[in-house]
Amino acid sequence: MKTALCSLLGIELPIVQAPMGGATTPELAAAVSNAGGLGTLALSWHPPEAVRAVIRATRALTERPFAVNLVLAFPQEQRLKVCLEEGVPVISFFWGDPELHLPAVRAAGAKSLLTVASAAQARRAADAGVDAVVAQGWEAGGHVLGEVATLPLVRAVVDEVAPMPVVAAGGISDGRGLLAALALGAAGVWIGTRFLTAPEAAIHPEYRRRLIEAAETATVHTRLFDGGWPDAPHRVLRNSTYEAWEAAGRPAPGARPGEGEPVAKGGFGEAPRYAATTPGRETSGDIEALSLWSGQGVAQLRREQPAAEIVREIAGEARAVLTSLQRELQL
Repeated sequence: MKTALCSLLGIELPIVQAPMGGATTPELAAAVSNAGGLGTLALSWHPPEAVRAVIRATRALTERPFAVNLVLAFPQEQRLKVCLEEGVPVISFFWGDPELHLPAVRAAGAKSLLTVASAAQARRAADAGVDAVVAQGWEAGGHVLGEVATLPLVRAVVDEVAPMPVVAAGGISDGRGLLAALALGAAGVWIGTRFLTAPEAAIHPEYRRRLIEAAETATVHTRLFDGGWPDAPHRVLRNSTYEAWEAAGRPAPGARPGEGEPVAKGGFGEAPRYAATTPGRETSGDIEALSLWSGQGVAQLRREQPAAEIVREIAGEARAVLTSLQRELQL
């Protein structure tokens, strides 16, 4: 299952674990990379020395390539400097223009990815010199850059920037989704929600349980959980916070039900209602009321499952579906 993305990044399978804020850990990223995919660390809000420590902890668990994701809506110069000093082989950027950072990435011998939400953004990224783009459809969980669905977006981006590798993101959680993305011309997939079922992901058990029990209709695309990142659209599981706000007529910030009241606490301190906070393993309080990031591929989640097993299962299912199609269509 080698693709142009595999050749570019030095991986065996075209499966990238998406950066998922407070859920990613060295153990998760390393497990995905060791299984042949590309694990990713989300380090956009870590102090620079913590960035260094997390990278070194990951390096101790894998000799294979992994990525660090940086959100350009926030200053990232110091974090990027640490990443390149530590020899991170892949830097993925999100929510901003990476052009000023690309010379340093190239000089360090690293590869660069940028998440885009349109063919026009993909073209600008290609012209700026990124090595690959991630086409994120609005089915994706967490913060979502655009409003185009994955199916039409991937086709448009592939047509715009070929032969540059395109990674499909949004609503993909199994081998069928991987095969569909490859059929659209993508060179790989970017999967987040499915990896939240892995014990290596640092999320609260109640959050994981709700993901596993969710239907495909369980998510909403909203700007509601804006504490810490205002006016940034995202997709989450529908919960009591969302329903109370909806019942109140969807009032603007400053007039929302329970605004400012603490609903949980953890390593991040107190989390007020509407905070953009991932419920971690040690979080206590009303877990259900927090921002439960999830993509529309959530219905394919069935059980807690180790990250390496997820990678192998997705790849195996894609191969099995391809074989079945070849037989049924007599190709």
